[in-house]
Amino acid sequence: MLFSLYWSFHYHESDFYPILNSVAYTSGIGIILFFLSKPRRLELNIRDGFVLVTSAWMVTALFCALPGYISGAFPTFTDSFFEAVSGLTSTGASVLGRPSTSQIEDFPQGILFWRSFTQFIGGMGIIVFSIAILPLLGFGGFQLFRTEVAGSVTDKLTPRIKQASKALWGIYVGFVLIETLILKLEGMSLFDALCHAFGTMATGGFSTKTTSVGFFDSPLIEWTIIFFMFAAATNFSLHFSALTNRQFRYFKDAEFKFYFWIIIVLSLIITLNISHYELGWKLANFRHSLFTTVSLITTTGFRTEDFETWPSLSKVIIFLMLFIGGSAGSVTGALKIIRTVLVIKYLAVEFRRLVYPNGVFLLSIGGKVVPDNVVRNTLGFYLFYILIFVTASLIFSSTGMDIITATTASASALGNVGPGLGSIGPMENWGHFPQFAKWVAGFCMILGRLEIFTIAVLFTKSFWRQ
Repeated sequence: MLFSLYWSFHYHESDFYPILNSVAYTSGIGIILFFLSKPRRLELNIRDGFVLVTSAWMVTALFCALPGYISGAFPTFTDSFFEAVSGLTSTGASVLGRPSTSQIEDFPQGILFWRSFTQFIGGMGIIVFSIAILPLLGFGGFQLFRTEVAGSVTDKLTPRIKQASKALWGIYVGFVLIETLILKLEGMSLFDALCHAFGTMATGGFSTKTTSVGFFDSPLIEWTIIFFMFAAATNFSLHFSALTNRQFRYFKDAEFKFYFWIIIVLSLIITLNISHYELGWKLANFRHSLFTTVSLITTTGFRTEDFETWPSLSKVIIFLMLFIGGSAGSVTGALKIIRTVLVIKYLAVEFRRLVYPNGVFLLSIGGKVVPDNVVRNTLGFYLFYILIFVTASLIFSSTGMDIITATTASASALGNVGPGLGSIGPMENWGHFPQFAKWVAGFCMILGRLEIFTIAVLFTKSFWRQ
């Protein structure tokens, strides 16, 4: 929070003392807990890991909500907590800003920096979680990630959490600093450049402007953010391999190739659709289509256009993109592409078994056979994800939302995307949601960010048995 104090002081904002009070409360409680705790060396087991990860994210969100609530930027603690959870989970769903009513630019700079900075914290947190923590828990998306990535890369990343975390921090922070410098040279203020770099590399999408990246009306800025969004949703072990070993494995990786081509194909379909039915034939249509596609597939949520006004085909594709997500081992949310690749290959194998009942078929990705337990885990995750999506949609609908808003809100929150369709479209916000719906959405954000099973296992009886 101390970084936010600088910007509050620099711009002579009224949120300086509220942020300072938040620093005092947070550090004060931390110091008390530190001295109440007895220093002991304990070996954490798997169940300790689940509880520790989940409770750490919950508690962090509570403290991250303090600056916004104490400063009065958010009228209720629910709104402040929603914004904090959205930032930490790099969802980017906001209760602030609606062009017809209020402007994000009118809020104190210290608070705007803090909400962007929470994305930076959460983005790095999920990288360490997915690559350094999940292997110790022995389950989750990392199993699939490890199957896909070349062994020499994962072996170097996973033996020691400390070394792995340092390497990942270096790559992540390096990208943020490079993007900040480029955006500054392209015309943004240092404040805006830093905040948008946080949102890009964390795939969060919080902007300092009500109309997001579209405010700057700069093709150069848009192309820059497209590149860094794409990089942020790429498997960080591939970046690690390229930067440390000079081994460019990107197009040798099955997941990356699928990720690359699905963006190209969907962007072209949307370009043709909006050009034919809405905007006429012009080159800018491809840029806006590509920006929107990359923004949604990477679960960033930045926007340049009001895609709510696009033709039906484009909006259906946008809805589907809320589920796809980027690569495993990246900052992105949603289902992750590697899981989709595995499910497609699994269906292909099943079709072949129908034709050749006595045949023996192995499911492989990138030349490596995927173990049966990983296949079962992935199919279970897919089904559980859909079940939670349907349940959350029903809950949102029960509060009076229309079906488009309810379903896209469920998909967006669970996938950590941010914008949706209906009343949470690209030019709207989540502020009009009932308080109950905001708490449900916040829970879905954390649930989706921690790969669902990490939290869901805490609600089983067997987990709490001795």
